[in-house]
Amino acid sequence: MERNREEWNKKIARMKREQKRARMRQRLLLIVGVLAICIIVVPITSAVKRHKNKGADTTVEDTGLTGKNDRSGIKIDTGETAESAEQQINGSISEYDAATGIADNKVKPKNTKTYSYNEAANVEFLSGDNMTSQYAILVDVDNSLITGAVDCKARIYPASMTKIMTLLVAAENINDFDKKVPVSQDATNYAYSKKLSAVNFAIGEEVTLGDLCYGTILPSGADAAAELAIQVAGSMDAFVELMNEKAKALGIAGTTHFSNVSGSYDDNNYSTCYDMAIIMNAAMDDDYCRKVLSEHRYTTSQTTEHPDGIDISNWFLRRIEDKDTGGEVIGAKTGFVVESRNCAASYYTSASGRNYIAVTVNAHSAWRCIYDHVDIYKNHTT
Repeated sequence: MERNREEWNKKIARMKREQKRARMRQRLLLIVGVLAICIIVVPITSAVKRHKNKGADTTVEDTGLTGKNDRSGIKIDTGETAESAEQQINGSISEYDAATGIADNKVKPKNTKTYSYNEAANVEFLSGDNMTSQYAILVDVDNSLITGAVDCKARIYPASMTKIMTLLVAAENINDFDKKVPVSQDATNYAYSKKLSAVNFAIGEEVTLGDLCYGTILPSGADAAAELAIQVAGSMDAFVELMNEKAKALGIAGTTHFSNVSGSYDDNNYSTCYDMAIIMNAAMDDDYCRKVLSEHRYTTSQTTEHPDGIDISNWFLRRIEDKDTGGEVIGAKTGFVVESRNCAASYYTSASGRNYIAVTVNAHSAWRCIYDHVDIYKNHTT
């Protein structure tokens, strides 16, 4: 009996020693593993950070975008993508989290110019028998002066004039306007579900980012505006945040706010004629935006769905080009919602070479809106 007890105690003691040794082995393996991770991962992480911080050495190739949805990654001078390097370290991460991000890596710098307009000594009241718009502003761009106005700082709903800001933000974040992207169902659904104007791209149709820009402005295509936002920022909501950031940068965030990319009516999508003139000014100072806003007619890329492309027009420019304004209307964008009726922002060069911007809101027809701009330029500019 005593012998059995001694053997049992010895057995228990051996088991405890084995357990202790096992725990020591586990701890040793854990320490070795941590050291190995530190030795391997830390240098790689540091290398990636060094590459990402080389702002001047970073180039974007064949992506078309500098936004968070740059699906092909941002190529650095080693030939390896920052996205793939981060995935090797961090494992499976989302494509948008892996990208450098719009704010961190701009291929072309944003226009950081600030805009503000003073009132001329004698601001003309833009109203009378020839004017039907309830709100209006006329700006002498060269001298940053308001030379004519009607309640130009009253809150208005900008309708599709919103798309000027959509174009401006997109243009500042696109590197390759010829890059082809598929039109998503989300973009087409957005236009059709809200009964908005559309270019009528097909779902999955491969079009260029340039096609989306022209489609946003010329026919005021909500499908193009939506896809442009998705391609640049990953989602329309994220893009709207960029629009409001741009409004802040332009100094108009206190009186302008955007809630969507198309200008469809929303109580939180508002502006003023004064602010819309500033947005138009900034857009016309951007070479690509100026080109788009000045195009009278454009044909989108040839695709399987549209072998001849889609012929689109800026009808404001095409209808005003033969009117007697005393100069030339260079660029324009119209809009319509019931709450603002017909509205437009346009850029004009007079016969003497002076540049002006006019914004009008609440004309009772599309043609009346055009004739309001004709009247403003013909009778109130030099």
